[in-house]
Amino acid sequence: MKLLEQRIKKDGKVLSNQVLKVDSFLNHQVDPQLMMEIGKEFSKRFADEGITKIVTIESSGIAPAVMTGLYMNVPVVFARKRKSLTLSEGLLTASVHSFTKNVTNEISVSQNYLNKEDKVLIIDDFLANGQAALGLIHIVQQSGAQVAGIGIVIEKSFQDGAEMLEKLGYRVESLARISSLENGKVTFKGQKAEELVS
Repeated sequence: MKLLEQRIKKDGKVLSNQVLKVDSFLNHQVDPQLMMEIGKEFSKRFADEGITKIVTIESSGIAPAVMTGLYMNVPVVFARKRKSLTLSEGLLTASVHSFTKNVTNEISVSQNYLNKEDKVLIIDDFLANGQAALGLIHIVQQSGAQVAGIGIVIEKSFQDGAEMLEKLGYRVESLARISSLENGKVTFKGQKAEELVS
């Protein structure tokens, strides 16, 4: 998705060979216009899958998931990372390790919002090692629902998450695929050498 790639080039900050900071438009301050375009793109890519629910994880996955839900006209369910007084029984749970924060969270979704008739689209902001996606897949499987696909805003293609999920048989659609963050520069997968010079 060219618009997203341009925004990453303009406003993304490479913090290391592993970490890209996009908090000015995706995961702290949110650009609603960009999120609308992201939602529209995911809805096009998964239009023929019969999606009935979108599942994401709080908090950075919520904005792209809601916009996708708006375009697909389906509800969005987000897995919580924190315990809630109102969400304590009938939980579907999974453990998820965050590469960026180096912490493991138990995520949960109420079993009231997923069932075996659902065809689920998982949406998340980043895909690196695939741990968040695996946790969400585990929750969807516990409900008896089917994972129809996984939509990722930014994929770190130099890490093994996408390849691992595809080997498990899941369709992964990433809107921006980063092949490298070396030398403080963002390089997109498939980017030609002459594009790197400019």
